[in-house]
Amino acid sequence: MIEQLKRFPTFERIIQQIESLPPLKTEESILFRVLVQLMVIVGIVATDVAAMSQFPMSVWAIPLSILGGVVSWHRRKKKNITLKFILAIAMVATLFFFLGNLIRSLFDNRLVLAEFLVQLQVLHSFDLPRRKDLGYSMVIGFILIGVAGTLSQTVAFAPWLLLFLIITIPTMILDYRSRIGLATYESEYRANRGNKNQKQSEKNRQWLKNSPLSPKKITSFLTVTLVVGLLIFAIMPRYPGYQLQTFPVSAPQGLEDLDFSQTDRGIVSPGYNRDGSGAGGGGLSGEGGAGTGQVDDTFYYGFNTTIDQNLRGTITNPRVVLRVRSQAPGFWRALAFDHYTGQGWDISRDEQTMDVDRNRWNFQFNFSLPNVQGETERVIQTYTVVSDLPNIIPLLSSPQHLYFPTEQVAVDTEGSLRSPTGLLEGLTYTVVSRVRKRDQTQLSQAGTSYPESIANYYLDVPDNIRDLVRERAEELLSRSPNELTSNYAKALYLAQAIKQNYRIDPDIPPLEEGEDLAQAFLQTYQGGYPDHFATVYTLMLRSLDIPARLVVGFSSGNFNPFTGYYVVRNIDAYAMTEVYFPDYGWFYFDPLPGNEIIPPSVDDDNTFGVLGQLWDWVASWLPSPIVDFITILFTDIINAISGFLSSPWLTRLWGFFTGSFMGILVGAMVLIFLSFIGWLGFNFIQKQLYRLRLAKLDPMEKLYLEMIDFLSQKGYPKHKAQTPKEYAQRLREFLAPEQLEIIDLISTNFVAWRYGQQGYNIDYLSGQFNLLKSSFKSKVSKQLTMDN
Repeated sequence: MIEQLKRFPTFERIIQQIESLPPLKTEESILFRVLVQLMVIVGIVATDVAAMSQFPMSVWAIPLSILGGVVSWHRRKKKNITLKFILAIAMVATLFFFLGNLIRSLFDNRLVLAEFLVQLQVLHSFDLPRRKDLGYSMVIGFILIGVAGTLSQTVAFAPWLLLFLIITIPTMILDYRSRIGLATYESEYRANRGNKNQKQSEKNRQWLKNSPLSPKKITSFLTVTLVVGLLIFAIMPRYPGYQLQTFPVSAPQGLEDLDFSQTDRGIVSPGYNRDGSGAGGGGLSGEGGAGTGQVDDTFYYGFNTTIDQNLRGTITNPRVVLRVRSQAPGFWRALAFDHYTGQGWDISRDEQTMDVDRNRWNFQFNFSLPNVQGETERVIQTYTVVSDLPNIIPLLSSPQHLYFPTEQVAVDTEGSLRSPTGLLEGLTYTVVSRVRKRDQTQLSQAGTSYPESIANYYLDVPDNIRDLVRERAEELLSRSPNELTSNYAKALYLAQAIKQNYRIDPDIPPLEEGEDLAQAFLQTYQGGYPDHFATVYTLMLRSLDIPARLVVGFSSGNFNPFTGYYVVRNIDAYAMTEVYFPDYGWFYFDPLPGNEIIPPSVDDDNTFGVLGQLWDWVASWLPSPIVDFITILFTDIINAISGFLSSPWLTRLWGFFTGSFMGILVGAMVLIFLSFIGWLGFNFIQKQLYRLRLAKLDPMEKLYLEMIDFLSQKGYPKHKAQTPKEYAQRLREFLAPEQLEIIDLISTNFVAWRYGQQGYNIDYLSGQFNLLKSSFKSKVSKQLTMDN
């Protein structure tokens, strides 16, 4: 190929220039090369594990990368011109392939970037003669493990991260040795083995013990790194504003072009038949008829346009259905119902569901926000579907933007979103919500003037149970020790009263035909199934002329601090109540015993959530008095810090530093100045502590240490394994004879005092040390590069 290219004058000149270049300085450490190769391999495997790839990159990338490493080792002394041309052409082709994939994955290009880096690394591995080239591969390894960390949704990534750390520590040590020009580790090892006499064997063992790659030192480095890393991970605050706000969107093949012209707008739930009847046992839908069916053992029965609360049983096959990365916890809302049927609920205006088209240039759907008062918080959530779900899109309330891989979604009259098809395993979508904050003072002052659209649909209670439900509600409210003057206070107290006066009973029999669920709950059984509590609570509020509706969805789930995801299972699905307050909108209330009345939301401070979880685990092992003491102590400390941070002058100062470009510039200058002052203060304290330590030593030892420190500052450090005599001998090739004479004099006196208890003339030796320091001011010594 080269001979053919030489026929062209331009290529001939380029090839001649390449051939005339001096030989490259190659990296000769096989151990270093192998460790770099292992770093990249672990990064590739970790990316596959984190991405849960169906077609793992490691299947082809690892064998080719190893082959490339072998080829590059055997051809490291050659020019490799043909190989370089082939690799250059392949890299250009890889670039075009990457750009094509990037256009198709604009909303989540992390995996595309990882694939591009792996492809470059495979090509690069065929030509790695220099340490700098190995450095590029190390950087790729670091990037891959970082990408894997952002993709990971489970702790399966953790073992690979630990393995990467174990490999990286010795790799970094060998990289540093190569940078400063030391002999390869293998050559030093060969030089220190071989002689079998006792003295040499002892020297070999000492060398292995002091080697930077000794198991003891590697284990120490690893332990310190893990402890410090986990400590930083635990105490690091999780501020929502500092999270990366990317909007991942992906879908299994075939979903991207779906719209409602290919399907209807109804709900397809595996827990129900298409006609709305219970799928598990054939029970009726609750339209006043008897139902003896059982709920499906995997899917939540409430995800349907009509839900039958006369079905019996529970989910007996728990499984993970969603992984959610969110800036705040919350209730992942799925559906809301406005019409009570006597034994369940339905959506009375389901035929009024409207289609929404996405932006033609991206996957973004835009929704109008309700015109309400009060402060809101922008919360970004990314959902990954782990198990197939109905075509209802769970999200936090008040979505502003939805990034979803279909042509259309539908919005029903209750503000719920539907997809043209079921949510299939592997689907990822992102929601940006403007979640309303719950200001109890404002909600307590909300009036009772409801719009017609609210009063017509959310105050209805069947006539045959209205008096009973209202009577029981007023009876519970009458037990309040304080006067309940607002609807918000009534809603809070009523939810708490239901928790305390009614019980969860999973053994109540199915209702008879015509029997009302609320009536049976209040009169016959004094309780019922978990979702029955939300039904009765909703009806009680309506009987008191407080608008309410039933809502179903998933609780936050279990937060995994190591992945940053909320792990949501099918058994986390349940029903609660939304209550309407004029001018402020809908808010959740949970009457279920064992749950908080106010579900987790943006009002909860989770900045130090990981540290809180760690403390909960530690506290479970400690006696109660100790836990109470530590809790009170830290509560006082946190309150004091919070009071300081919320002081008016500090708030105004922070507003100045963050409110304008000039403020940011001034803040940066102040930060740099304070950092410089801190650095000076730290050095001053170190020097003072060092002087105090020297003052406690014998004058001879103090003088010797001062000489060692002075020579170290001049670029002649002493290795801790060197004896005073060895150190003085090593300096002979760098310093002047008169300087060496003084060093040898002080070293000899130190050894004689230290090991022979001989006397010394400290005044004379101090004078000689002053002469040594003066000699460095008047004469420039040769530079020294010493082995640490």
